[in-house]
Amino acid sequence: MKYEILKLLARNAKYTARDIAVMLGTGEDEVAAAIKQLEKDGFIRGYRAVVDWEKAENPYVSAIIEINVVPKAGLGFEEVAEKIMKYDEVESVYLMSGVYDLNVVVKGKTLQDIARFVAKELATIDSVTSTTTHFVMRRYKEMDVALVGENEDDRGQFWL
Repeated sequence: MKYEILKLLARNAKYTARDIAVMLGTGEDEVAAAIKQLEKDGFIRGYRAVVDWEKAENPYVSAIIEINVVPKAGLGFEEVAEKIMKYDEVESVYLMSGVYDLNVVVKGKTLQDIARFVAKELATIDSVTSTTTHFVMRRYKEMDVALVGENEDDRGQFWL
């Protein structure tokens, strides 16, 4: 039952214990206890809204940064990843297989803010050997939620 609860909450964090109990055909108290235990055990790390920032008054700019790192003996990539994830600008950090080592998603008020952050903070970390920055032009889907409607022009705002 815990796996089913996790799947439902990942789809919609606003589901109540009662909603989930109905969907799973079980008791509300049992679901509430299971959710509490999942939170305590660290399976559920938090609840967040998926926001379409393009519609907000103060939207921000996002970028995906590819980082190559020389891992330190005995520490691997952990030390660098833990340092990077502490910055307020950083939304996500992933260890990758393939051409680069870390994938870092960052946000800023402007393209220049992100460029400054990469140049002054990320690129200057001792183990970092190179960075490649990709600016996000438009989000179409985030965390399994579509951010564009069926009636919208999916070419974006770039041709106006």
